[in-house]
Amino acid sequence: MTHPPVPLGTFPTPLEPAPRLAAALGLGPEDLWVKRDDLTGLGGGGNKIRKLEWTVGAALAEGADTLVTTGAAQSNHARLTAAAAARLGLDVVLVLRGAPGASRSGNLALDGLFGARLAWAGEVDQTGLDAAAAEVCARLRAEGRRPALIPFGGSGTLGARGYARCGEELRAQLPGLRTAVVALGSGGTMAGLVAALGTGSVLGVDVGALADPAAAVVAFAAPLTSKEVTAERLRVRRDQVGAGYAALTVPVAEALRLAARTEGIVLDPTYTGRALAGLAAAVRDGDVRPGEKTVFVHTGGLPGLFGHPAAVTAAEEGAGAY
Repeated sequence: MTHPPVPLGTFPTPLEPAPRLAAALGLGPEDLWVKRDDLTGLGGGGNKIRKLEWTVGAALAEGADTLVTTGAAQSNHARLTAAAAARLGLDVVLVLRGAPGASRSGNLALDGLFGARLAWAGEVDQTGLDAAAAEVCARLRAEGRRPALIPFGGSGTLGARGYARCGEELRAQLPGLRTAVVALGSGGTMAGLVAALGTGSVLGVDVGALADPAAAVVAFAAPLTSKEVTAERLRVRRDQVGAGYAALTVPVAEALRLAARTEGIVLDPTYTGRALAGLAAAVRDGDVRPGEKTVFVHTGGLPGLFGHPAAVTAAEEGAGAY
């Protein structure tokens, strides 16, 4: 049974033209638009709000009083799960990879502001992170609580419904859309867009969150559409991962500066920075071409910039002396 979503965000989000960024990338001035899903409202905004409307809606329908979810230390999803819990009067436990450090900047500062409790799982893979979350849920039940485990990144077929709705917004906002470019992390955002727009109209840029993100997209998208969704049909770029999920690459640093200096738009070093670097590469190799309507889906993540020391240093060094 699919429970109705709980309203958490402000929709539809704006679709803004980006002529200066388009020109810098080698596209025509009317070719590129930015879908501002960084402006979804709650908790600093971002794409996870669309997913949380569905996953938290199901948790409420099942009587949960505590939300539990997993992520990296600077997880945008964890931050927005904490914000959703605060708005709805629920408790929240965030099970995070790694260990507490001297600095709790970026998303971690906001996790604390929203009243989240943190459980550090150590340097574990996703299987280990899931096991740690299961242990937290078991302890909460032993205390008489009613926890609901929200999946990693909010991703699954249920959460992907939020991005199927986003795809429908895009169809209405920009008839003739050829390609929507989006960061590909845990898979749910791309899956929903694929369900609404089709495999040929969505370009996902892998950020290195999963070993096989295409498989996740297929699993989440297939139940939402009558059209065939296979890994072979997906448009996925895997050339922007670099040294790994947490590493800042030269193309990503360049993408951050480019978006900021052409359109005044701030990206993050893990997701949207990689997505724009992937779009730039796609224009260079002809996968995205001038004369076609292209949308860059801005999935948010600004707080993560301030929790990434290399990205902060690169940004500060960009300011010249007068």
